[in-house]
Amino acid sequence: MSKGLPKRSEDYSLWYNELVKRADLAENSAVRGCMVIKPYGYSIWEKMQAELDRMFKMTGHTNAYFPLFIPKSFLSKEASHVEGFAKECAVVTHYRLKGDESGRGVVVDPDAKLEEELIVRPTSETVIWSTYKNWIQSYRDLPLLVNQWANVVRWEMRTRLFLRTAEFLWQEGHTAHETREEAVQETERMLGVYADFAENFMALPVIKGKKSESEKFAGAVDTYCIEAMMQDGKALQAGTSHFLGQNFAKAFDVKFATREGGLEHVWGTSWGVSTRLMGALIMAHSDDQGLVLPPKLAPIQVVIVPIFKNEEELARISIKANEIMQGLWAKGISVKYDNRDTYKPGWKFAEYELKGVPLRIGIGPRDLQNNTLELARRDTLSKESINLNEVDIVAKVEVLLEEIQQSIYQRALAFRNEKTTLVNTWEDFIQVLDEKGGFVSAHWDGTAETEERIKELTKATIRCIPMDQQQEDGLCIYSKRPSRGRVLFAKAY
Repeated sequence: MSKGLPKRSEDYSLWYNELVKRADLAENSAVRGCMVIKPYGYSIWEKMQAELDRMFKMTGHTNAYFPLFIPKSFLSKEASHVEGFAKECAVVTHYRLKGDESGRGVVVDPDAKLEEELIVRPTSETVIWSTYKNWIQSYRDLPLLVNQWANVVRWEMRTRLFLRTAEFLWQEGHTAHETREEAVQETERMLGVYADFAENFMALPVIKGKKSESEKFAGAVDTYCIEAMMQDGKALQAGTSHFLGQNFAKAFDVKFATREGGLEHVWGTSWGVSTRLMGALIMAHSDDQGLVLPPKLAPIQVVIVPIFKNEEELARISIKANEIMQGLWAKGISVKYDNRDTYKPGWKFAEYELKGVPLRIGIGPRDLQNNTLELARRDTLSKESINLNEVDIVAKVEVLLEEIQQSIYQRALAFRNEKTTLVNTWEDFIQVLDEKGGFVSAHWDGTAETEERIKELTKATIRCIPMDQQQEDGLCIYSKRPSRGRVLFAKAY
């Protein structure tokens, strides 16, 4: 299954693309720039979705759904927002087709032109805030905490499965608040939810930070993010949370009657993560043999593979396998018993290794005689023989799954720490980017001009201004002007 899989060290990009396809996660569709998420890949996304949805609801949010189509005039109401998305928008201009007079299929009916063009949703701030105007009249209607699970379209020219596609799946939270302080608190709280999910479920260490002015979301006052490190030394923005101030409330005239009897614009936030998390999961943990999935997000946490020569042996092994499965299911552990006789055990071992199943149990006739079995861990590729007279297999699996979850996280954390370098000179900055990669902690003078010049010269961008960073006076690595703190630079996806 993994035979011929490119090595990460030789061609990381090709390794990633091939792994996504061979592990049955996704493939390119007939529509340029779009992808088909296959059942196994979608099963991982469903587990992400379910856990995030639980976390959102625990923090008081409820789900709703808003239209896919946005009137063009809506985007024109918030100047920086339309400027930020104008080049990525897909536009609907007609509402009907008709038969081609030559009999060669269909053509757009020129008489069916829309009075106002519709934009296929690139993000939903405008259509949602136009709706909030009807929902919010008084401070009693606040806070309004809404999330939407949806698809969006941003017309990308250079695409890569999961990481950058013209259409992708995501969630977008949109909240309205009585005060600025409440909205800022919500923005930071949801960033914390994302970081919690990334670290405790994806086993992905992240840095929470604030974006620079030039990197923030179009239409936001402030953008916060979680940044992760991939195995090729490039950063990946894994989630964002935006403090919108009163920008969209003013654009759509969303006001509320205050407790004092006045009338004010509400304060807003928006926040989202997408199927880009799938790309992060793959690139942060997987190896040259295939996927490495953290148990909390693996569709199959344990696979049992029987080793048999005939139907009689299979029947006897199946009794033991079913006994083990019942115990695992009772503990909420997802387990698959692969008793197909169309593939040999070795082929199955390679298949589940490629698909990143955290634990594999092998049972053969000799194991039945000795009351033993073989356990194989995907994260370390290590194996051990277990005597069932001495070990409770269900308890053992529970412990191992937690160990694997933590092992994957610690390995990623150690890699990120090794790939984070503090520099004080332009020469060192260039050398680290070229030879080592990863996050580079350096002083910046705070100007957009310097930021853009560094990007032009190195292709590195400011990933974030870390939220836990202390103020530290210094000199900008490029301009030599005074700086009040360090920021994290990196080349990124």
